[in-house]
Amino acid sequence: MSDINDSTQSQLQEENKLIAQRLEKLDAIKARRNAYPNHLRRTHTADELLSQFNEQTKEELVGTNQAITVVGRVISRRGPFITIQDESNTVQAYLGKALQKTCEDWGLLDLGDIVGCVGILAKSGKGQLYCEIFKEEDFIILNKTLRPLPDQWSGLADQEVKYRQRYVDLIVSAETRNTFKIRSNIISQIRSFLTQRGFMEVETPMLQTIPGGATARPFETHHNAMDINMFLRIAPELYLKRLVVGGFEKVFEINRNFRNEGTSTRHNPEFTMLEWYQAYADYNDLMDTTEDMLRHLAVSVLGTTTITYADEEYDLSQPFERLSMLDSVLQYNSQFTKDDFATLEAAQKAAKSIGVEPKSTWGIGKLLTEVFEETVEEKLKGPIFITEYPAEVSPLARRNDNNSEITDRFEFFISGREIGNGFSELNDPIDQAERFKSQVAEKDAGDDEAMFYDEDYIHALEYGLPPTAGEGLGIDRLVMFFTNSQTIKDVILFPHMKPVAPKVAEEE
Repeated sequence: MSDINDSTQSQLQEENKLIAQRLEKLDAIKARRNAYPNHLRRTHTADELLSQFNEQTKEELVGTNQAITVVGRVISRRGPFITIQDESNTVQAYLGKALQKTCEDWGLLDLGDIVGCVGILAKSGKGQLYCEIFKEEDFIILNKTLRPLPDQWSGLADQEVKYRQRYVDLIVSAETRNTFKIRSNIISQIRSFLTQRGFMEVETPMLQTIPGGATARPFETHHNAMDINMFLRIAPELYLKRLVVGGFEKVFEINRNFRNEGTSTRHNPEFTMLEWYQAYADYNDLMDTTEDMLRHLAVSVLGTTTITYADEEYDLSQPFERLSMLDSVLQYNSQFTKDDFATLEAAQKAAKSIGVEPKSTWGIGKLLTEVFEETVEEKLKGPIFITEYPAEVSPLARRNDNNSEITDRFEFFISGREIGNGFSELNDPIDQAERFKSQVAEKDAGDDEAMFYDEDYIHALEYGLPPTAGEGLGIDRLVMFFTNSQTIKDVILFPHMKPVAPKVAEEE
């Protein structure tokens, strides 16, 4: 432990020394001019230079005498050459021989500084484009950074620091930047996919007096002016279905949800969901739409329907499997038969046999779901839809016409992870009221994730919800799949982290 502390202390001393040196250079800049100028405007990004001029020869570029202004962060330095990184790519700059000993800003330059370069576009003997600078005033430090960057090529080795200091991670890691570009493109393509099919994007309240639309523990806050307790939404579902009651037959929302639960490789208290609702459709239509959407996203974002995740290959061009929950339990548990879930006593015995201790309020449907979650869920490579969820665990889903114990509901899995949840909506206000009451009973019995009774939603249903289907799709988990990320923290720009103690923060 002593050796570790000594090493950390030595690193801190070295970093403080470098910061002190940079502060001295900042003071030297301030003595001459404004240290944080904002007058320079670039003419080209790095990618624009590559796309427009990379095919021209060295001699052809000399003939064009192309004037350019480039800006960005200095990520490497070799003699009179520097490499500048902007959001799109990197480009080099070269300080002309006549300036190399006299340019004051060049003498004060460190890696990580943000600079602007005005000059003529040229090409090196190795075929690399660069901006040649001829006047001292055409090279300017726009921001003297005070902290040194980690090694450009190894990036942030400490995963916790990587998440806490995402801004540094983005500077040094092209892989991280690409992950979030893919995420942005996925969301953009989802919007395009749905709007082209006649869906309208809407916004619903994040602050709610009754949290509904899912079984989860909410975050609670207080509205001072109205003097009432409120909740951060756990799902937008009940508001979106109110809009369908109102006559908007196709709606969607890309929404932020908040659930007061633990964190893991697949859970973050604040997360992004897509929810969409379509009148005069059922859960089979949702499964078809989900397949079409994922294929569209794969082709438009990645250019292929074959995706590698965790060393497994997934071909989204093939039809997605569909399997009932009961059949999946039997498929992955050869010791069980249908008779083991035909009576309450048999289902309790089956659950106990795999280490699940039944509660007195659990019926057959809840017991089957517990067995599924314990023995099947993580084994589902997928993509696969698990269908026919028990009514007992589906308080908002429509009962199946042929079996009232199950609902027209599915959950969508890839690589053992639930990605989506959809169902034909329950539009019987009397049945919905009874199910809300059952949820309240569960809450009174100690289940803090059970739903509240939402009287206004029942009131809305009494005006008539058309036959409707709705689905929620987890954006974060979908991005994990598309970017081969093994933890949800890798696809959320600023994942939730426990605050660090001051001493630990200083050492970081």
